[in-house]
Amino acid sequence: MAKLLFEWDYSSYPGAKTYPHLFKPIQLGQLTIPNRIKYAATEDNLNDHNGFVTDADVAYLRERAKGVVGGICTMQGVYMDEKRMGQGYVGQAAAWDDKYIPGLKRLADAIHEERAVAGCQLMHCGRVGAVEVEHCQGPSSVPQRLRIFRPVLEMSKADIKQCIKEHIEASERLLKAGFDVLEISGIVGYLLSNFVSSYTNRRTDEYGGDIRGRMRFVVELIQEVKKTCGDVPVGIRLCAEELLDDVKGNTHEESMITYEMAEEAGIDFMSVTAGWQESIVPVISRDVPMGSWIHLAKRAKEHIKIPVQMAYRLFTPDIPNKAIGDGELDFWEMCRPMIADPLMPKKVLEGREEDIRHCVACNVCLARLFRDAPMTCYINPVCAHESDPTFANPEKTQDQKIIMIIGGGPAGLECAYNAARRGHEVHVYEKGKELGGTILEASKAPYGDEELMTTINYQKAQCEKAGVVFHMETEVTEELIQDELPDSVILANGPVYSKGNGTGFDRDNVINVLDVLSGKAELGDKVVVWGNRKPGIGVALYLAKKGKKVTIVGKDKSAGFDVNPSFKWRYMIYLRQNGIMAYNDCDIESIEDNSVMVKTYDGYHFPVECDNVVVTEREANTNLKEIVQREGIELFVIGDALVPRNLSSAVHDGYRIGIRI
Repeated sequence: MAKLLFEWDYSSYPGAKTYPHLFKPIQLGQLTIPNRIKYAATEDNLNDHNGFVTDADVAYLRERAKGVVGGICTMQGVYMDEKRMGQGYVGQAAAWDDKYIPGLKRLADAIHEERAVAGCQLMHCGRVGAVEVEHCQGPSSVPQRLRIFRPVLEMSKADIKQCIKEHIEASERLLKAGFDVLEISGIVGYLLSNFVSSYTNRRTDEYGGDIRGRMRFVVELIQEVKKTCGDVPVGIRLCAEELLDDVKGNTHEESMITYEMAEEAGIDFMSVTAGWQESIVPVISRDVPMGSWIHLAKRAKEHIKIPVQMAYRLFTPDIPNKAIGDGELDFWEMCRPMIADPLMPKKVLEGREEDIRHCVACNVCLARLFRDAPMTCYINPVCAHESDPTFANPEKTQDQKIIMIIGGGPAGLECAYNAARRGHEVHVYEKGKELGGTILEASKAPYGDEELMTTINYQKAQCEKAGVVFHMETEVTEELIQDELPDSVILANGPVYSKGNGTGFDRDNVINVLDVLSGKAELGDKVVVWGNRKPGIGVALYLAKKGKKVTIVGKDKSAGFDVNPSFKWRYMIYLRQNGIMAYNDCDIESIEDNSVMVKTYDGYHFPVECDNVVVTEREANTNLKEIVQREGIELFVIGDALVPRNLSSAVHDGYRIGIRI
């Protein structure tokens, strides 16, 4: 008899009518889940460095539990060995001793209090673990491609038996803590995937050899954990495609054999994944179109009968809803979409999709984890601050002001709706015809940058609901400020585009990046882009796609200084693929009709032929600052007007000022 933890009736909600396949029940083992939604296990580095759960992590997970509206909310993977060789993150929760049970119970209780199903993951990080000790573990001592990790020690048979024992004991503790579903992690280069893969498993004993030998450890582990858990469903995450062909990883056929063997061993559900941390193929960045990996879930469904779950670029509900309806998927998993907006599925259910703050697949959350820092989100300022009510849920103001925000880009819009929600009268002045600032042009760059506009669309919707007043095609002057005399002015009017120190920057063949991306400017066949940060990379790729021969000249020592490392490597590949030469640590000394003179950091000079120079270098915008100060008006400067940076900085600046003004 299947067990149902919480009753949910979705029949009256608009989202259940629009996406009927997402909001119908499903059975995992002996447990009935009211819908097909799951917040997947995601490391957040919010716990203390001894493995104890913190208030910050409880608040973070509680908010995601609200969001799954009766579905599964899975806490991060726990490490299970006292030696900490399986620990992959400094803020990872532990489960190797009974002393951790009370903290783990706090997480399970928080999930249950939101009437959601509590899940937890067992995660030994293998060759990408041992973050606090000198060596990690693996089936064989194969060096990692990413040199940031510890040297690998080959596990003995005794080590394997000990590891299974640790999984069993951790499972017992998680059950005592009150978790309803357990999941074993075997993905992205963690320990189980190391045993499964021909890339990292070079053993000649019974735990190596062909795919069935390499799966032996996984099968034994599943069987023992299942014995421990009884009727509690146990799932596993395994790669359907390792994307390691260049280092002789598993074939598609071998991966499907692992799925069949896991099902035969007694697993209750399968979470389908693609790629390792060491793969050189993009998997989850925004240059990968949404829905690209559905075929892997479909392939899994053709090989196993247990429910199939998958995340990986399923950021909008229409894609998983259709896949479930077509019989290609059973569960919509989410990690990053619910980092960006923890209430995303709830908003889908309630028919409030315009209120969803969509993930832009930048991967800064991953970059933070790899640098032993607490998770943050590129476009969600509240992420990891849920435990601070003054920051996450600021109170209404007792001192209502008339606020003039100059600039309708991401910084100004974020500030506007947050200030308006708190009771201020907010006016946004935008000199253009559209809201969005430089994101309007930035979103024209290739490889998925159109998704940046989802942030602007969200902000506009929130401004409208908060009662923000817009003054479009209105350039703010000294006279306008004097006429309006607001209580506060927010300068969010974007950067000033630099004129270089060299000669010729005032020539007609020198074009602003915004005019290029907006289509206002026509360029010749050979183009030099001045600036090697993200605006320069974006416009260079845009022009290369139009058949131009593009050269980047930039003052930073490496291109993409302002791009987070989890995404930057993709841009470097695209620059090479599109034949774009980047001269870094260089400057333009002079510009002529058909060439520029480049000066290197050590004084060497050489010419580069070109028809046009595109300026992307930016500076802080001091326009209007002195005027506002002269009038004695409270002043804040945010976004690129303060310091030219990126979309994330603009959003975070806007939020912080919006909640404190």
